Amino acid sequence: MSVRDALGDALKLLPIERLRNPPPLVAVVRFEGVIGPRQWRGAVSLASHAAALDRAFAVRHLRAVAIAINSPGGSPVQSALLYRRIRQLAEEKGVPVFAFAEDVAASGGYWLALAGDEVYAEEASLLGSIGVVSSSFGLNRLIERVGIERRLHTAGEKKALLDPFLPEDPTDVARLSALQQDIHETFKEHVRQRRGDKIDAADESLFSGEVLTGRMALSKGLIDGIGDLRSVMRARYGDRVRLLPVVAGRRRRWWRLRWRPFAGDEPAGQWTAPIADLLDWLEARALWARFGL
Repeated sequence: MSVRDALGDALKLLPIERLRNPPPLVAVVRFEGVIGPRQWRGAVSLASHAAALDRAFAVRHLRAVAIAINSPGGSPVQSALLYRRIRQLAEEKGVPVFAFAEDVAASGGYWLALAGDEVYAEEASLLGSIGVVSSSFGLNRLIERVGIERRLHTAGEKKALLDPFLPEDPTDVARLSALQQDIHETFKEHVRQRRGDKIDAADESLFSGEVLTGRMALSKGLIDGIGDLRSVMRARYGDRVRLLPVVAGRRRRWWRLRWRPFAGDEPAGQWTAPIADLLDWLEARALWARFGL
């Protein structure tokens, strides 16, 4: 065999065509869990996902970014911050964003899904819940029963609004309702602006807080189609499309916590961490339970 023939055979083994014509590349970022501030253990937040979003939009030869959402909602502020960061990066890079609802993309999860230029879901996915909810625990009777005295000192008559260790005050409830109404109006404006003429903006039933299946959401214009991430991306960019997962920082799980009530010279608050974790977990479970999960 001549040198030329050997060289020709070697060149056939190189991925020349792949280098010359690389497959379309779609970065995939997952948002799974309750949306909340950083101090909520295990929560999805801008702090937990900012770096992953930056990496996703910085991928070379990027054709699109897909966000996969499985969230019952949570903090409207963190939902808005995540939405805004995604839209800022999409506009800076000139890259389209596709949002995919999995089991649930409700309340703040749907707010986040609106970051997509197009939104997809499964037929049985649960979406919408365009409203505002607040929940807490009333512990005033519990601390009385165990003989704990609550000491609270404030400057400002509304500073202790709905303190869980005090009896519920009707004026506090009215104040909370006013706050919720204002946030709800912001949510409604956000949906109208992002969905445009795809929805009937005068249809107030869209904003009742009702949960919809994927098929119901499609009929009302809240999503653009039924389909999963891989199928939609293959239909859009061809069978050669490459999906590149971009993983956010690892989050702590409540069952991996260490119980150390008497840890010598460790900070006094160390032993209370499992209690805080348990309360966070209970609140998260309450949010998921609203959707039967």
